[in-house]
Amino acid sequence: MKRLLCGIAFMSACVSTVYANPALPGLTAFIDEMHQTHGFNKAELESTFDEVQVKDSILKAIARPAEKSKPWFDYRKIFITDKRINGGVNFWHEHESALTRAEEEYGVPAEIIIAILGVETSYGGNVGSYRVIDALSTLAFRYPPRSPFFRKELGHFLQLTREENMSALRPIGSYAGAMGLGQFMPSSYLAYAVDFDHDGHRDIWTNPVDAIGSIANYLKRHGWQRGETIAHKTQVEDGIPTDLLEKGTKPSLQRHELTAQHVSYQTLPSDADKVALITLTQEEGEEYWLTRQNFYSITRYNHSRMYAMAVTQLAELIRQGYTTSNDD
Repeated sequence: MKRLLCGIAFMSACVSTVYANPALPGLTAFIDEMHQTHGFNKAELESTFDEVQVKDSILKAIARPAEKSKPWFDYRKIFITDKRINGGVNFWHEHESALTRAEEEYGVPAEIIIAILGVETSYGGNVGSYRVIDALSTLAFRYPPRSPFFRKELGHFLQLTREENMSALRPIGSYAGAMGLGQFMPSSYLAYAVDFDHDGHRDIWTNPVDAIGSIANYLKRHGWQRGETIAHKTQVEDGIPTDLLEKGTKPSLQRHELTAQHVSYQTLPSDADKVALITLTQEEGEEYWLTRQNFYSITRYNHSRMYAMAVTQLAELIRQGYTTSNDD
């Protein structure tokens, strides 16, 4: 009898740890957590995850050593192209009403919203090719260096698909789980995505209107200041102001600090009380810029100063193209 009881206990322990998708270690505990914390049905989650596929290409992409950082003059060429400028102008004409309304409600200029869509996905031309649940599950359970982050994002993803009454197996995104026209991570979707066309759904995958409103809301919630400028080119007269550059992109520098380091602020508007100093590498040497809160808001979308400047400059060229097209 003792042996029989021991055998039953052993079998019960095995059953409690065995899961239909053994390729995802730790999944059982995750499902238990989603059930206990958020009220998900265990059987439904088990059925969903039974369809999930681990993608080696995702693991290779995220584990691949970072490529040598491109200097600004090469990075800029990727995004500041005639194709993206013209595509942005066309997008503006196609969605002028939604862009105007987004600018009125959130204070974010149309060209900035368009430029982010252009840099992120070429206006929806490249939104990714992986099922989001495959990407997030692969990274949550098979990529230990960032497992906690992607485990949380997977939980957020399940919550948003439940809220939107969509199949968790349907949405498509990048290898890291970024979704839709504006490439929102699930946590950003839950926090910032909006139903901008009031149809009852926050569709950032196929609905440009919702994508427009969601990007505008994201920037506004990250401190975008209506009517303020973004960046101003400047000159450094003596040496490299390393200590100012090391303060990062969050505006904190006052004019007396710029003066002390021989950084000109003549291009700044009078209402610019705090700025940041960044440098971008051109072929002929370093280029210095004084950046303001709106530049910093763009870096909340992507922390790279080169990304934020690419968005800024692409936006300027799109506005020029749009204005010219209206004059014709």
